[in-house]
This record gives sequence, C-alpha cells and structure tokens, in this order.
Amino acid sequence: MTSESLHSQGAPARRTVVAAVGAAGLAVALTACGSDDSSSGSATTQNGSDAGGGAEAGSSGAVLAKTGDIPEGGGKILAKEGVVVTQPVKGQFKAFSSKCTHQGCAVSGITGGVISCPCHGSQFSAADGSVKKGPATQPLPAKNITVSGDEIKLA
Repeated sequence: MTSESLHSQGAPARRTVVAAVGAAGLAVALTACGSDDSSSGSATTQNGSDAGGGAEAGSSGAVLAKTGDIPEGGGKILAKEGVVVTQPVKGQFKAFSSKCTHQGCAVSGITGGVISCPCHGSQFSAADGSVKKGPATQPLPAKNITVSGDEIKLA
C-alpha cells in the first residue's frame, strides 16, 4: 500500500491545510500589529491662544470640550470621539487620536505630559504625540482643532 492510496482524492493534504492556517494567522497578526491610521497629509493642530487667527471652516465642527476642562500640562481623553485633547503650555491646545499606534488600544491616561496606553505600556508626548516609550513606533496622529472663545472644536 502506498501513501498515495491512503489519501482520499477530495481532501487536501495535511501540508496544504497547515500552510493555509499559518498564512491566515500571519495575515491577522500583520493586520493587528501593522495598523497605521495616520495619513502623511494630516494637518497639524492649531494654537488656541490666537482666538483671532481664524480657521472659519473649523467653527462648524463638533465641540469637543471647553478650554477650562483641559488642565495645563495635562489633557483629557474623549473616548466617544476617539480624541485626546492636551494643553502642553497655558493657552496652547493640541489634539491626537486616542488609538495607540501599536495595536489600536485606547489610551487611558495623561500624567506629567505623557499619554499612556494600558495594553503594552506605550507612552506618547502630550505636546506633539511623539513616541516616548515603545513598543509603539509611530506617533499618535494629530487631529485638527480650532479654539473659539472657550470652545475646542474638531475642524
């Protein structure tokens, strides 16, 4: 009896099945780890201290927060909107995606000028979104905001 006679003609060979499962697992892993929602053309956030410096188009955006809600040197995570708003220095407001660039977890805290991800310990600068500590290798994508009076809006 040969090994060929042991395999049914309609069933795939064991190696084929193992290779297919391995390829599918690799595709899932690369998708999870390699997710990068940032775009190279993303606009930078605007400085909130210049209320007259007008991006009129931003005035129709959704209100994220009041300026008084964002502590100086800290920030606030707006989970529903998927945004982190920070105030690195008095009167200057920045906004970033709240999705960690490592594996897409939601960041959970802002302490001492650092935005932290609870999943694997990545840390980002509250001033510019840059990576302060990995495993993330890409910065948090900036979100375009405007400040009008005491309102911070998505542009």
